[in-house]
Amino acid sequence: MKWFKRDKKKDKSPEQESVTRGLLIFAHPTTVISVEEVLKDEGYEIRVVSPPTQYRTGCDLCVEFSLADEAAITELLNGVGMAPLDVVPITTKGMEPLQFVRKKDFGQYLMVRAANMKMTVDKKTKIIVNISGGGCPDVPHLATEMIGKRLRDAPNPGEVGFSLCAYSLNTAREEIIKMIGD
Repeated sequence: MKWFKRDKKKDKSPEQESVTRGLLIFAHPTTVISVEEVLKDEGYEIRVVSPPTQYRTGCDLCVEFSLADEAAITELLNGVGMAPLDVVPITTKGMEPLQFVRKKDFGQYLMVRAANMKMTVDKKTKIIVNISGGGCPDVPHLATEMIGKRLRDAPNPGEVGFSLCAYSLNTAREEIIKMIGD
């Protein structure tokens, strides 16, 4: 009788093999913003994303993370009073997070959308030419403070505003700065 070594890779479905990322689901987007800061300060490689449709209740965010860090992350978050409602492995196509940041190049202008907020900048002058989207009460104030100013001279939306829209607009601003500088 021959003994055969079992090939464990062949026993796994494609979904099981590719499960390396998960989502931390929270009740409020403001919690996600705080969690992002805590986890990045601790050195975790995470991404704030829009949750899959089955986890959406409105203006939602969640945190994508490496499942290898799940135990340490959940212990840390429990310790600081920010436990997630759910921890979900990204196992199927329907569970993938929605794209939070989208970019559109219009030649002279670059528009970056983060969630429902959009910022458009003249690529040559780096002047903010338009801010639109969102539904938060601070959006008109943010637009007034930023439109017509160079990226480096415009205030940080996260410091001027107080909402998820301000957070999203700041995400768009940071992405633009990565792409064209300030």
